[in-house]
Amino acid sequence: MSSSLPAVPTTAKSAAPVEPVVRPRVKPFAPRRTLGVALAVGVLAEVLLGREHWGVSFPLVVLALVGALLGVGGREGWQRAAPNTWLLAPLLGVAGFMAVRDSPWLQLLNLVTVGALLALVAHFWAAGRVERLALGDYPGVVVSTVFRSLVQPPAMVREAVDLRGAMSRAPRVFPLLRGLALALPVVGVFLLLLGSADAAFASALERVLALEVGAVLEEGVGRVSGVLLSASATAALVGHALRRRTRREPGEEEVGEGRAWLGLTEALTLLIAVDVLFLVFVRFQVAYLFVGDAVAPAPGYSYAEYARRGFFELLLVSMLTLCLIMALARWTVRGTAKAKVAFQVAASVMTVLTVAILASAMKRLGMYEDAFGYTRLRVFTHVFMVFLGGVLAWRGVTLWWRPERFAVGAFAAALGAVVTVNVINPDALIVRHNLARELARESVEGAPRAEGAVDVGYLYELSLDAVPELARGLSSTQQLSDEFRARACADVSWPEWSLSRWRACRALSALAPEPVSAGGS
Repeated sequence: MSSSLPAVPTTAKSAAPVEPVVRPRVKPFAPRRTLGVALAVGVLAEVLLGREHWGVSFPLVVLALVGALLGVGGREGWQRAAPNTWLLAPLLGVAGFMAVRDSPWLQLLNLVTVGALLALVAHFWAAGRVERLALGDYPGVVVSTVFRSLVQPPAMVREAVDLRGAMSRAPRVFPLLRGLALALPVVGVFLLLLGSADAAFASALERVLALEVGAVLEEGVGRVSGVLLSASATAALVGHALRRRTRREPGEEEVGEGRAWLGLTEALTLLIAVDVLFLVFVRFQVAYLFVGDAVAPAPGYSYAEYARRGFFELLLVSMLTLCLIMALARWTVRGTAKAKVAFQVAASVMTVLTVAILASAMKRLGMYEDAFGYTRLRVFTHVFMVFLGGVLAWRGVTLWWRPERFAVGAFAAALGAVVTVNVINPDALIVRHNLARELARESVEGAPRAEGAVDVGYLYELSLDAVPELARGLSSTQQLSDEFRARACADVSWPEWSLSRWRACRALSALAPEPVSAGGS
């Protein structure tokens, strides 16, 4: 008796071999030309930036990066990038402020802004539009550009250099290495004998051996590493900008509307409830801060207590309200024209009331500054609040017109805030305001001592941006000279020249009896 296993039916689908998923290799555009240009920019960056101070060197390197992008991409690349070339104006402008301002806060802010703008330029050079991004896409594009560009330099080397040929010739190097190993001890013995035979030769040999070989090698390795790092960054930027796109990327299409799931009645109930609450609160703020006796804090509070008690809370309320309006605008169902108008009216009222709350926070901060003076943090906070007010106002506009353009308006406002804080020169503003405030109080006969007298020690901790105002407002020229002259009038090379250092040295030279010239000016 024989038994047989049942035959397993074989379908055409199961018989077909499973092909492995092969991810496409990154094929860079013009790899050899890009590597050559990147190496040139790397050498230039190391020569200009490998110094103690950055001045005009930084905008020159950024300009070289843009030039490399234009040179490798050519006319066709420029034509495709034309819709987004307006990004080059804030990029070069903010980079130029690195040669104007000396404040470390501004230097860091400008560096971060330049890096973000370079990432956006690289992403949008070949296709897409910046104004099509959603608000959350801006940081997403910057982060993705940084990581995706890292694959470009290795891909360029792989395409431009014959690595297999180089590896095949590697065995020819081994005889040379063995010869060097044999030559070193023999040459060493002869050097000792010849040095003993002739005093002049021995003296020259001692001078050679006296060189700090370790320091020389360390500097050489550092320089080469700097060139390679700058060249790699340039190749990554240019390669990513001129990449061959294989899929849809952010900015190539308009952002679609969100999935609406919240009913209109629920959304209006929430909006109206918050509007009523804000209206009652704003009524109290207007009655006291803007119409009543706003020259003194509320009864029972000092300036510091009254300002600190509400400022940060009101600032947080303003930011949360902006997020609430954006979320409701994306998720609320508005099927009819009347529903859209009702939602827009309620959201617009909330926007106006939020701007009034933000104005109350600014008023409180102003009272605190009148009592205790300006600091860097307070000046930057002021600028941020103005930026936030502008974003809120733009949100109100886009509720009625082009809602998809809210993100690019907020992005433009952020760039405007960066430019504004550079233009107003916070350190000089702090000195000017604090000294004028103290002078005004001293001129009032019989005025009581202020709660917070001017802190001259803090003013001396500011950057060189503050020196011209300090020279005009302080009488102690010797202390001013001792604090700042070494930094302001140091003998620096021309790539380290900055307008702030030049103006500071000129102001100090005008106070000193002997002329002092600013190095590099």
